[in-house]
Order: sequence, then structure tokens, then C-alpha cells
Amino acid sequence: MKRTLLVAAVALTMAGGASVGSQGKPFHFNGKVWDSQDAFVRAGLRCGTRSANGQFDDLTPGAQSARPGPSVTFPVTINVYFHIIRSSSGGGAVSASQINAQLAVLNDAFVGTASFVLAGTDTTVNDAWYGMEPGTAAERAAKEALRVGSADDLNIYTANPGSSLLGWATFPSSYRGSPSDDGVVILYSSVPGGGAEPYDEGDTATHEVGHWFGMYHTFQGGCGGPKNTNKQGDLAADTPSEASPAFGCPVSRDTCASPGADPIENFMDYTDDACMFEFTGDQFSRARDQFARYRYGK
Repeated sequence: MKRTLLVAAVALTMAGGASVGSQGKPFHFNGKVWDSQDAFVRAGLRCGTRSANGQFDDLTPGAQSARPGPSVTFPVTINVYFHIIRSSSGGGAVSASQINAQLAVLNDAFVGTASFVLAGTDTTVNDAWYGMEPGTAAERAAKEALRVGSADDLNIYTANPGSSLLGWATFPSSYRGSPSDDGVVILYSSVPGGGAEPYDEGDTATHEVGHWFGMYHTFQGGCGGPKNTNKQGDLAADTPSEASPAFGCPVSRDTCASPGADPIENFMDYTDDACMFEFTGDQFSRARDQFARYRYGK
């Protein structure tokens, strides 16, 4: 289905068409307006995950082989706990069918690596938590009150960040130092059918769960990102280098001199949900290593 949509995007581009929110056109999203979709992306609102900013330390391939994790049989079953945070005025509703659809999106994206099973759902009315942002007192309070399970359980919080941020996540290596902070936060309307076009097919969660498994953005480090045993800045050798995040579905975009066009169809870029349809083999290898090392049985 995703590949079909990408083909449609190619046809639209060749016909000279452009979607609303492209470069130079106002981008309307979640009740706010930006000068363009590019402005929205450059404001950092596609993903608020606090990246390592090039500090790979124990995440480098050499260190990984020196300290191997336990043996894990993949695909691994992940218990998922959905925490729906709503406002006192009634905003933030997420239906059971949307949760099931979101799980289906995750299972399709991570096939062979993880199987996501709904383990629990709860709903909380709290205006401060509803508008929480990364690193705030509201986020800490919400997670301390709601999070359940261990390092290999996935907690997903749906809210409505005040800045219109789509989502953020924690990396596997940060669990030990701050277990109560672990998990994924997404804009409630980014779930399938949630209405946050063009980000309402469930791939905000896919992207953030990618971080939860230890994956970096495809544009990590840009064209001149750290090279490590033929690895690119995202430590996945089979994702071409990318100078900056992409938006929309810019077919044939190529921002770096290294081989290969930009990986706009990759879940770890910033393109529209309809444009994304894959993780690569090296990304999955990294995800499995990180899960085994930092999450499995912890």
C-alpha cells in the first residue's frame, strides 16, 4: 500500500503538481499555520527526540562487538501499554479501533524484528499532561504516574504538545539511568485516521519506536557524518547519506555526493506518512543489537 502511494507521488511530481504545505506555501497543521511545511520541519516539530548529536561512544560498532548483548530470538514480542491523555474540555480522544490500527502499522513496519501486542490501555484527564513537551515537569509527572512494565515493554503516551510537536522517544541506552522516562509520546491525532494530515497514517509512532529501538535519523551527521567501519552518520551503512531532513515526498532528492539518492521512503526521515514504507537491513540489525543489549530482560 505504501509503495503504491509513493508511485502516485512520483506521478504527481512528473505532472507538475505540488501538495499543500510544499516549499513556499502556508502549512496548516494542528490549528496553527507555518510559512511552509519546510518551516514546520526546520522548527524541529516533526520529532523532538533528544539525539546523541554525534556522541556515539558505546553505540559505535566496535564497542558493540566488544560488549555483545544476550542472545534474543527475533521477532521478539513487545507488550504495548497505551496511555491516552485527554484535556478537561474533551480533546485527545483515541478510539480502540485506532489503537488496533496503530498496532497493525507497527507490526507491518517491524515485521521480522518485533511483534507488538496490546497489554493495556488507560485514559487520564489532565490538562498539564495533555500539553506536555519533552523534558518538562509535566512529562516527568505523567510518566512517573502512568508508566508500567520493564525495559522491554513499550509505553506509548498520546497527548497534544503545545508546540504542535508530533512526537519523541527515549533511546535504549538511556533506560538504565532514567527508567521512569522511558517510552514514546505521540500527538494523539497522528494515529491512523486521527486527522493530523499529512501525518495521520500512524508513522509518527513508527518513527519514534524506531528511536526506542536505537535507530537514528537518516540525516544524522549530514553528508559529512561520522564514518565508522563503513557506517554512515546513522550507523546504518545501507542508508545513503542525507544533508538534512526531507519533507513531503521529494522524489529523486539527492543532497549528498555519496552514492544513492536520499532515503525519503525510510521511516527515520521526516517525509509524509504516505511516503514512508521501510526500514533497512542494517537499521534492523542495529535495532536488534540495541534491544538485546539495553532492553531484553532488563
